[in-house]
Amino acid sequence: MADRTVLITGTSTGIGRATAAELAARGFRVLAGVRREEDAEAVRALDPARIEPLMLDVTDFDAIASLPDRVDGDLAGVVNNAGMALPGPLEYLPLEDVRRQLDVMLVAPFALTKAFIPALRRSRGRLVIIGSIGGRMAGPFISPYNAAKFGVEGLADSLRRELTPSGIEVSLVEPGSVKTEIWEKGIRAGNELFDSLPEEGRRLYGDRIRATEKVATDAVRRGVKPEKVARAVLHALTADRPRTRYLVGIDARVQATLAAVLPDRMLDRTMSRLTGVR
Repeated sequence: MADRTVLITGTSTGIGRATAAELAARGFRVLAGVRREEDAEAVRALDPARIEPLMLDVTDFDAIASLPDRVDGDLAGVVNNAGMALPGPLEYLPLEDVRRQLDVMLVAPFALTKAFIPALRRSRGRLVIIGSIGGRMAGPFISPYNAAKFGVEGLADSLRRELTPSGIEVSLVEPGSVKTEIWEKGIRAGNELFDSLPEEGRRLYGDRIRATEKVATDAVRRGVKPEKVARAVLHALTADRPRTRYLVGIDARVQATLAAVLPDRMLDRTMSRLTGVR
């Protein structure tokens, strides 16, 4: 794999960082997308010989369009990973926060994939999209996150049927709870929004927001390590027959099963009982 290159977005922490380390250890050359210089140095230190930080704002679509000209060598794959979560009741969630999440997690994968299709076709490289079980089962107070993850489900399915005849395999990785900073940051952002709610907002949503926060905190504590997700990405990039979907974590499998077999109203009641968010 020494001459094969993989581009990964969002490598400053969590799944992206673990994936950069895993692929470098397996001999890939990794272009690791980050937004800050300090993150660039931290990810480079994981493997200075094989990891090359790439300063990249995934919402700068002009910069994304020019990226293929900066990538030399044999392109083994592109991993769309960058993500964020700014929770809150939609009634009080600033629309700029909604738009930012959709740009980072939904529009950016469209833009990055579009830019690299010719290069992936030439190299018969692979496309991996980091989705979420939140793309099959939506929870309260994270509607922009869920909307983006449901969106990349459709993106992955469509592109698989669109690009497989060109020799480009497309895989979607759907983790459940993962021990990453995205949820810790999200909980902090949720607390800030809660503190800013007017009295009516707290009356309408306060108890349920606090219950949801506890569920999220417990889920992160029980979540899988990001290295487990990284191993799924590795399989998607290297297997002779990569899977179309990779469910990662027991909770992801349970939720996927519930979402597939239960009618909506029964699913709503079941999740309310399981989580205590009523």
